[in-house]
Amino acid sequence: MSGKTHTVTLEQVGAAAFEATAASGGSLIVDGSPDIGGEGRGMRPMELLLSSLASCSAMDVVHILRKQRQDLQHLSIKIEGERADATPSPYTRIKLVFQARGAVDDHKLQRAVQLAVEKYCSVGAGLDPKIEVSWEAQLLPQ
Repeated sequence: MSGKTHTVTLEQVGAAAFEATAASGGSLIVDGSPDIGGEGRGMRPMELLLSSLASCSAMDVVHILRKQRQDLQHLSIKIEGERADATPSPYTRIKLVFQARGAVDDHKLQRAVQLAVEKYCSVGAGLDPKIEVSWEAQLLPQ
């Protein structure tokens, strides 16, 4: 049984900065912290992990609501991760707060976010199960 394979190549572009380029064509800059020579040229690796989880979940929410013919006008996600005070220092808790605007049924929004975060997001499925992941969904006035 074989699954999908993704390839990303990193090339050094600064003291602690790398340009990551996916075989699919997308690219971004990842930079380290100042104490290892980072210059603020891009996100740090752990911020990128949060971004990956939030964007994966967001795409699932949008897809689910679209299939339900909900008129989602805008979606934003704030994600916060709490890290262990150790080396390495993995995340111990992550919280996602989804804010939606549009003619969306609140019950359908809550269910879409629950399914996205807890069932469908492949990034979330790849996290250590010891990480406590929680979420909240807010329907904002149009």
